[in-house]
Amino acid sequence: MTASTRPRIAVVSPPFASHARPLATVGAALAAEGADVTFACAPAFAGLAEEHGLPFGVLAFGDNANTGIAERTRQEAAGAARLAEFLEATRAGAIPALLAQARHRRADMLPDPAAVLASVREFDDRFRPDWYLVDQLAYAVTLALHALGRRWAAYCPGHPSYVLEGPGRFFGLPPYWPDAIRPGAGDLARLHAEAAANDRQFTELFAAFLAEHAPDRPAPPSAFGLTSAEAVLFNYPELPWLPDLPRGPALRFAGHCSDVGKTPLTGDWERRIGRLTGDGRRRLVLVSFGTFLSARDDVLSTVVTGLLRIPDVAVLVAAGDRAAPVRAAFAGNDRVEVEDQVPQRALLTRVAAVVHHGGNNTFTECLAAGVPALALPFSSDQFAVAHDLERIPAGRVLDPHGLTPQAVADAMADVLATAHRTRAAAHRLLAGRGPREAARGLLSAMGHLPAVDPRTMQI
Repeated sequence: MTASTRPRIAVVSPPFASHARPLATVGAALAAEGADVTFACAPAFAGLAEEHGLPFGVLAFGDNANTGIAERTRQEAAGAARLAEFLEATRAGAIPALLAQARHRRADMLPDPAAVLASVREFDDRFRPDWYLVDQLAYAVTLALHALGRRWAAYCPGHPSYVLEGPGRFFGLPPYWPDAIRPGAGDLARLHAEAAANDRQFTELFAAFLAEHAPDRPAPPSAFGLTSAEAVLFNYPELPWLPDLPRGPALRFAGHCSDVGKTPLTGDWERRIGRLTGDGRRRLVLVSFGTFLSARDDVLSTVVTGLLRIPDVAVLVAAGDRAAPVRAAFAGNDRVEVEDQVPQRALLTRVAAVVHHGGNNTFTECLAAGVPALALPFSSDQFAVAHDLERIPAGRVLDPHGLTPQAVADAMADVLATAHRTRAAAHRLLAGRGPREAARGLLSAMGHLPAVDPRTMQI
C-alpha cells in the first residue's frame, strides 16, 4: 500500500472503556497495515489513542460514559441515575435487568441525534476520512453517517446477534439462553413486547429524522438492523450455531480484538502472583465482572467464598469501587487479594481459570489465552455469550441470582478438571485470527487489499 493509496479511516467508539480498547487495538492494527487512522471518541479517551499510537479526534455523544470503572466515572446526573437503577434491577434477576435496559435505551442509544449529526458533519469536514469503522451500538453516529451518505464498516462489540437479521429478532432480546437461566414464558413475552416496542419507536424516530435532515436517504425497515452495507467486523469467534446474520455485507470474525499474550506484567505483579500461588503450589483464579458489574460486591463475595472451598486455589479479585468491602470481608486470608483494577490481559496467561460476567471482551480474551471460565451473566448480550461458552465448551455457567458458595465451588472444580477442552476449542476457533487478521480482512472488504478467504482471514 503506497502513500498515495493509503486509506484515511476514522475509528469511532462510544465513551465506554470496554468498547474503546478493542476498537483502538483494531485501529492500531489498521495503521500497522498502512492505513492513516484517527481514533474518535470523547475527550477522556485521548490517552487511549496515544497508547495505541493513533491521532485523536474529539467526537462525543451521549451523557453516559465509563472510562474504566463505571461508578467512578464522572457522568451527567441522568446517566448516573440510569446506572444505579440498572444495577438495582440486576439484583432481581435476568428479566428485570433486561427490562431496565430496555427502558433506558432511548436515552442511552439515541442522544440528541441532530446534535450528533452536526458533530459528525464537522468531524468529517475536518478529517475527511475515506470511510469510518463505527461501533454497531453507536446508533446516533451510524444514523448520521447514513444521512450524510458516507462509507462505513460496522464493528460489533458484543455477541453477533447485536447485528439483527430476520423477523422476530429484536435488540435486547437474547436469541438463546444458557442452561442455568431459563426465563418463563410470561417473562419472555414481557421482554419480547418491550423489545418490539423499542424497535418500532426507534424505527419511527430514524424515519422522522431522515425525512427532516436527509429526505433523499432511505429509512431503514428496522433502526436496530441498520448496519454497514459493505463490511461488519465481529469481535467474536465464528460459531456454526450463531443466529442468522445479514447477507449483504462482508462478514469478518476477528475471534478476538486484544493483545493477550503480548502484554508483559509490570510493577510488582510477578511478586504478588508468586505470593498468592505459594510460588506455584496453588492455582490462581481471577474474578472479574467488568467495568459495570463489579458493583455487585454481594456476588463477588459469594464467588470468593465458594472458590476458597477448593483447597489449592488462590483468588485475585477486580472489584472496582467495591474493593474496600470485599477486601475487608476476606482480610487476613493469604489466598485472596482484592484490587479495584488488575492488568487482566497480561494476567490471563498466568491464571488457571476466570470467573466473569459473560462480557464479550473477557470471553474472547479467555479464549485467546486458552483459559476456561465460569460465567455468571447479568444483562445485555451476556446470556447469549454464556450460552456459547458452555456449548463450545469453554467452561460452565451459573445464574448469579440466588448463587451459593457451594455451587461456585462445584462448578469451578469441574472447570479446572476440564481445562484441556477449552485449550483445544480455543486453538480450533482462533487459529489465524486476531486484530492483525481483522484489519487485513477489513481492508480487503473495503477495497484496499486483495480478496481474503473469510474462513481463515488469509489473503
